[in-house]
Amino acid sequence: MSRQAWVLVVIVGILAIATLVGAVVLAVRVVRTRRMLTGLGAGGKVAFYGALIYTIFPVDVLPDPIYLDDMGVLAAALIYLTRLVHQRRAAGRQLPGQPDSPPDPDRVRRRVP
Repeated sequence: MSRQAWVLVVIVGILAIATLVGAVVLAVRVVRTRRMLTGLGAGGKVAFYGALIYTIFPVDVLPDPIYLDDMGVLAAALIYLTRLVHQRRAAGRQLPGQPDSPPDPDRVRRRVP
């Protein structure tokens, strides 16, 4: 093999490793949102499990050494789940897995002596 061919192989290898790392990072972020799934409804559950199944399933749009399609599906699921969480917070509803918010100072009950 010529020197140019080796350089091309190294570049392709680095890109493959970078996309794999990106896919793993996205998968971890999607999995971290799992604790809030019970409060996100059916759409959140479908997005979560659908993204993970597509990532693990061996049949893809692109062959498995190229993780761009997996990254796209994971990113789309993460964006969707993030929007659901923001909508839920804007509506003032508490999500499972979130720490309790501090009490409103105007609503603090004081003991009557």
